[in-house]
Amino acid sequence: MRRAIPRRLTQTTSRANTENTLVKLYPRQRHRVLQVVTKLVIPFVLMFGLYVQFHGDYGPGGGFQAGVLFASAFILHGLIFGLQQTRRVLSPSVLRVMMSLGVLLYAGTGALTLLMGGNLLDYDVLAHDPLHGQHWGIFAVELGVGITVTGVIVTLFYGFASKR
Repeated sequence: MRRAIPRRLTQTTSRANTENTLVKLYPRQRHRVLQVVTKLVIPFVLMFGLYVQFHGDYGPGGGFQAGVLFASAFILHGLIFGLQQTRRVLSPSVLRVMMSLGVLLYAGTGALTLLMGGNLLDYDVLAHDPLHGQHWGIFAVELGVGITVTGVIVTLFYGFASKR
C-alpha cells in the first residue's frame, strides 16, 4: 500500500532538485581571462587615478574624481576575484582609517591656516609666497578628499555586496 506524501514536501523536494540541476549545469566558474585582464588593468586605473589626483589643481580632476577611480579599481577586483579576496587586500579597518585620515587632512589644513593667522582655508599663509601656499593648500585638501572618497565608496561596496 502506497502512502500519500504531503504536497508541500513534494514541492520542496522538486524545488531542491531543480536548484541542484541548475548548479550542475551552471557551476560557478573562475574566468581566467577576466582575472588576467583585471590584473593587467588595475595598475593602469590606479595610475590614472594618481594622475587625476596630482593634476587636479591645474586642470579638470581632483580629489573626488581620483577617489572614485581608486575605488573603482578595488570594486573591479571584488567583482572578479570575490569579496573575501578583496577584503584581504583592503580590509574594513584600513578603510575606516582612510576615511578618518582624509577628513583629518582636510580639517587639519583649515585649522592650520587659522593657526597661522589666516582665514579658514585661506591657503596664502601656508608658504612664503601666496602662490606656493595656494598650491600646497589645494593639494592637501584634494588629497584628503580623495582618500575619504576612496574609503567611503569601497565601504559602501562592501556593505551592498556582502551576503548579510
